[in-house]
Amino acid sequence: MFGIDVEKLAIIATVALIVLGPERLPRLARTVGTLIGRAQRYMADVKAEVAREIQFDELKNVRNTVRDAARTVEQTIHGGIHQTHAEINAAIGGLSGGGPQDSPVPKEGTSEPVAAAQPVSSAKRDQWRRNLNQRQSATPVWYRLEHRQRTRLLSGAARVARYRARPAQR
Repeated sequence: MFGIDVEKLAIIATVALIVLGPERLPRLARTVGTLIGRAQRYMADVKAEVAREIQFDELKNVRNTVRDAARTVEQTIHGGIHQTHAEINAAIGGLSGGGPQDSPVPKEGTSEPVAAAQPVSSAKRDQWRRNLNQRQSATPVWYRLEHRQRTRLLSGAARVARYRARPAQR
């Protein structure tokens, strides 16, 4: 470690035995051993922290690379979409005689929806509800009872009260 071999350690131990005496030497050896152990654990923690930082930096680099690739793909796709929109606008403008402002395709760089959502009429909504009720009640009760399907739903508290073991009556 520091260029200390076995002979030098023997000389140091002999001097320590003479100077400190046999009473204090075991306690000193324990203290030195504890300090060396702490130093080794500290060095292991520092090495682990450095390794984590290196891995973190590598992950950042990979993340940035993937992010750049995703941006490139996104820009390519958006460029193709805008080119297609321009071609569609030109084709629609040539057919109808109107300009691109007549088409439902949004202009580049805007966030307008392509087509406005049409409100659902009350008649359609009522028909949907009737169909929903028919779908929900399509299975006959006798079939549900025969195949042990639930016909009535119980809340959690009602289920606990119904199926809880009752104490024996005396």
